[in-house]
Amino acid sequence: MKIFISGATGFVGGHLCKELLQRGHELRLLAHRAKTEPSDRILYVQGDVTCRDDCIKGAAGCNAVINLVGIIREFPGNGTTFQKLHIEATANMIAAARENGISRYLQMSALGSRPGAASNYHSSKYSAEELLYASGLYWTIFRPSLIFGPKDAFVNMLAGFINKLSMVPIIGDGAYRLQPISADDVARCFALALEKPETIGKSYNLCGRDRFTYVELVDTIARVMGRAYILKIKNPLFLMKIATTLFERLPFYPVTTDQITMLLEESICDGTWQQTFGFEPVRFEEGVGTYLRQKKS
Repeated sequence: MKIFISGATGFVGGHLCKELLQRGHELRLLAHRAKTEPSDRILYVQGDVTCRDDCIKGAAGCNAVINLVGIIREFPGNGTTFQKLHIEATANMIAAARENGISRYLQMSALGSRPGAASNYHSSKYSAEELLYASGLYWTIFRPSLIFGPKDAFVNMLAGFINKLSMVPIIGDGAYRLQPISADDVARCFALALEKPETIGKSYNLCGRDRFTYVELVDTIARVMGRAYILKIKNPLFLMKIATTLFERLPFYPVTTDQITMLLEESICDGTWQQTFGFEPVRFEEGVGTYLRQKKS
């Protein structure tokens, strides 16, 4: 199968491309800069997901479309917005499929995306899903929880605090829960969906095997890194919200009010996706151990 992918050069995209190549697929990857790959089954197409014509041209001759594009934070000053990269980009990728007569379409969404979502991130992700519902395509949507892997942002950020400072700031009491899933497992689900017609018209919440409070997650990362003790500084929630409202527009400020809202909502699911895809996800400690142990100082 020849597959057109947007967002392939990102964190999850690297894992997905590896999985798809192992299954014998040919890949056409939308990228800002064309590259030359040693594999004759990878072709980079220069273009931008915000340009509909680029998407339509890039998908020509393909059998399926996968949209992985997403951002966790907006920077309106340089045009990096949820509207542009979640909603409009999805509309462009849908157009790419339809204009080229491609019926199969896979979409990366996010756990928590739903009507009336409190965060702009989740709201925009759901708006993108709604475009698919009305598209007439054979779509499948994936809504993962926190995704971890060697190049992830979140777990590596926490590991950086632990390694350099032996300290991690905690927003509020840290009792809110997460259920992280590995990038390899997410990629495997995407690849399997192309082989399973029963996934057409379905949305899947993806979570890992282990459910942690935020504090437990930090402790687990520290344990993997061989740290017997780290200082966890709990910042009162009301103070964090005030400070974030004042400073979130500054690029160096590490969190936004939208992200705090999502963190407090939690990110957990029941794991029923395993019944369809037929495998158990890797345990968090085992998964992060493959890349965090080298961060020991």
